[in-house]
Amino acid sequence: MNCIDNFILLDVVIKKYKSAKTNLDRLNNSGARLLFGVDARTMKIHSHLHPRKFDRIVYNFPHAGFFGKESDDGVIMIHRNLVCSFFKNASQMLRPNGEVHVSHKTKFPFDCWNIVELASQSCLTLLECVEFKREDYPGYNNKRGDGVRSDEPFPLGECRTYKFISSSTALYHGNHQELQEIPLQGANTSLFTDPARAIDSTECFRIFVEYFDHARSTCGKNDCYLSSSVRDHLRFGFQRYMAEDHRRQSIDFVKLLEELRSLSKQRIEFLQKRLWELDLRGGL
Repeated sequence: MNCIDNFILLDVVIKKYKSAKTNLDRLNNSGARLLFGVDARTMKIHSHLHPRKFDRIVYNFPHAGFFGKESDDGVIMIHRNLVCSFFKNASQMLRPNGEVHVSHKTKFPFDCWNIVELASQSCLTLLECVEFKREDYPGYNNKRGDGVRSDEPFPLGECRTYKFISSSTALYHGNHQELQEIPLQGANTSLFTDPARAIDSTECFRIFVEYFDHARSTCGKNDCYLSSSVRDHLRFGFQRYMAEDHRRQSIDFVKLLEELRSLSKQRIEFLQKRLWELDLRGGL
């Protein structure tokens, strides 16, 4: 992007938001570098960003635009593609121990985006999930961003901030089992608080960390994304296993898959038991 394009976009921002110039001046005076027109889907190749690494990359309330009802499958797919591309870029722009933060609505249909699953596809592991409180960010005001009401806020409702680290960083520190459990989106949280409790195989968990993260985040769901994403996460495990030692053979990985199958069976038995207990108590 050249200087002329940057000035044009700056003018657009100032016209859209009445507080924009004041806020931008404050940032500029504080030494912040201001960039306009950065595409979250391709930001790693941006001329001012591609050589740099960051401690924190924050994306508050990602949204691809207005293409119809938010609950339509096609619209959800458009939003998911945006967030997926963002994670793919952000995961390659982190410093060691860097974090990616995404704030997002948690009620239907926004829960259908499955933020944690999308992050895991880019080898990002959930570190923490906290309630989003606007008052924790003095001066922050969410805006619609487009149309005649671009300077007006949109309803937030229940929101959370998801904080991710690189899966390789999590592996290095060996802290997978300490990573925070999130309130599961779109599921009965009293039933599925810890669906993986039966799993305690350290090596299997280490190799298949994305698979287990995916199992937690999608527990109780049934949609068209699950089958393909499960295969992707098993592939991540295979690539990790083979890359760690060039002497390993595929047959050795099959043994891990057999262990994973056994652990998955334990998990199913655990869930069946919990369902039976709730049914006895009249919880269903």
